[in-house]
Amino acid sequence: MARTVFCRKLKQDLPGLDQPPFPGPAGEDIFNNISREAWQQWLNHQTMLINEKRLNMMDLTARTYLNEQRERFLSGESYDQAEGYVPPSK
Repeated sequence: MARTVFCRKLKQDLPGLDQPPFPGPAGEDIFNNISREAWQQWLNHQTMLINEKRLNMMDLTARTYLNEQRERFLSGESYDQAEGYVPPSK
């Protein structure tokens, strides 16, 4: 049976991640407080930011920026959007 967490982002009990997404306190916080669904939303948003803003993940500044955006996104604060991004029509 999947474990559930009260998701800080989506404000409801939902299935949680199977394991922390990365080591350390931030990974444990995400594991304990973020649902699988919210994490997937973040991964999609992160990919869009990397692509649209042409971030170089070898650059410490870009990684720091993404960490800040992840915290904002998962906490429900205002976060950056990719400028000029138009979602594909369904």
